[in-house]
Amino acid sequence: MPKHQGQKKKLIVLARILQERTDLQTGMTTAELMSALLEYGIGSERKSIYNDIETLRSLGYDIRLQRKGTECRYYLASRLFELAELKILVDAVQSSRFLPADQTSRLIEKLETLCSRRQAHVLQRQVYVANRPKSMNKSIYETIDVLHEAMSGGAQVSFFYMEWTAQKTLRRRRQERYVVSPYALIWQDECYYLLAYDSAAQGLRHYRVDKMEELCRLEETPREGLEEFKKLNLAAYTNTTFGMFGGKTTSVTICFDASLAGVVIDRFGKEVMFLPRSEGKFAVTQDIVVSPQFMGWMAGLGTLAKIEAPVAVANAFAAHCIDLAAMYQSKANGAPT
Repeated sequence: MPKHQGQKKKLIVLARILQERTDLQTGMTTAELMSALLEYGIGSERKSIYNDIETLRSLGYDIRLQRKGTECRYYLASRLFELAELKILVDAVQSSRFLPADQTSRLIEKLETLCSRRQAHVLQRQVYVANRPKSMNKSIYETIDVLHEAMSGGAQVSFFYMEWTAQKTLRRRRQERYVVSPYALIWQDECYYLLAYDSAAQGLRHYRVDKMEELCRLEETPREGLEEFKKLNLAAYTNTTFGMFGGKTTSVTICFDASLAGVVIDRFGKEVMFLPRSEGKFAVTQDIVVSPQFMGWMAGLGTLAKIEAPVAVANAFAAHCIDLAAMYQSKANGAPT
């Protein structure tokens, strides 16, 4: 039996070939596998391919044989991630505003290595369709790492908080550094937020992670506000904070048309209590951060939803609508703006 070169790495290379070039729809014959190994400078014989495949199977590789007439093709039938799972992960990465475009591309390229080349092409097409605005923060990975380390170590963090200007440039919201006690990272509206305790404000606040700059962990400064954080229901917090904009939390009762049941469940969760009203309508009482984003949500529901209580919130919403109507009415009448 002739001795071929590259036998020590042959098994690893064969496994890579099967991972990259085969899937449920695409297999390779023994001759094709031998030819592919030659691309790596590895010679082989037909019988040795059979033995190597059995070895890989014994190591957990799900390699199967597909017979079509007299032709037999080997393919890798299952992987750590199914194609449908990778599609979900790719879309999540692509839609994440906090990830800069170049880091998004690199992360997706790594995900593509978990499937065959043919399947990777499907993922690339999905990326093209799912194009969305991205963050400009190049240090996002480092920021997230520091936040996790600070939370696990029970330390405070310090950072500058950025905001956009009308000239489309980023500037510091204030010249002083923010010093907060980090407790949780929240995924909301395709963005990453840090939930932290602000000692100066004596309460919990949230911050866009991609708007943090020069973040550092204050190793010698222990966290504060633990009792305040323990009182918080994170699920309720994200449901009642519209667009992650802060404000005063108020118990609000809203009457909805029956057709909005799905909208209400999507917003407040399946456990929310529906209080029956006349004509098949229902009402919900929920703690809500009354912010401009909440007003916008209510306006989007039109006449199918009405704030019942408290009167102050209902009046504030009415004033919000009147102000908007007046602005457009003045333009319609030709009045100067």
